[in-house]
Amino acid sequence: MSSHFEAAQPECLMRLMEAAPQICRRHQFFVWTQGDLQRWLPHDLMVCGFYDRDARALVFDVFNSKPLPDEVVTQLREPPAGWAMRLIQVWQAARQEPVAVNLGMYAAQDNTLGALLNAGYSEVLLHGHCRPGRPDELESLFILARTGERSRFDQVAAMGMLLPCVHAAYQRVCVTERQLLAPRVPAAHAPAGARPLLITEREREILVYVRDGMSNHEIGERLGISALTVKNHVQKILRKLGAANRAQAVAKAMTLDVLGPAMLPAAHAPEAPRSLD
Repeated sequence: MSSHFEAAQPECLMRLMEAAPQICRRHQFFVWTQGDLQRWLPHDLMVCGFYDRDARALVFDVFNSKPLPDEVVTQLREPPAGWAMRLIQVWQAARQEPVAVNLGMYAAQDNTLGALLNAGYSEVLLHGHCRPGRPDELESLFILARTGERSRFDQVAAMGMLLPCVHAAYQRVCVTERQLLAPRVPAAHAPAGARPLLITEREREILVYVRDGMSNHEIGERLGISALTVKNHVQKILRKLGAANRAQAVAKAMTLDVLGPAMLPAAHAPEAPRSLD
């Protein structure tokens, strides 16, 4: 195993994994990526794409710890993202495995990738997450880069290992931020003829904790019931909402306005990033 992985102690990985379910807001996500994640995936630029089902397209956000020209940030965020399609094609050619892409090979074909190259990024590390059982439906895309450096083999491997964790954290951020920005419509003004949502108060309570990133065990401790009972409630919720997973159930519940405002419990607030020294 490489020296980079040897330097990243198991405690570092455990802290990273334990903090991930607590991420609900954009600023929390950024702080999280600047902490222990940097030991495994050092970067100063991270572009996150999330599939917006209303827009039927990937919507991109940019997190950078080093200054980047405003026009480059704008290009990275603007749809349609032709630069992203080029990178996605490379990722698909790599059988949807994490891949390091030499920007010099594509800079002449795309202005945005050329701008990144001019800004000092010679290579990007990218990986995506598809819907379970549907490899053609991309749910998220993550692109990491560091000025003046190329990705090592161990970092490519780390990208594959950590993708599910990063995807889940960022998906929760997108769902929460969307809810906070969306206008709330009182139930009295719901469209006529709308079907009532048969969610019990206990199920709504569990959904709130699921939204806030708590595990079945944590929810059970909070409510004084077993983790198995929580799991059974979650399965019923998925069936009622026609959801494939917990994140989708939360998204649908937010759309139907059956949850209260997102709030991260004080007892689960993420720690400040630890020094890398």
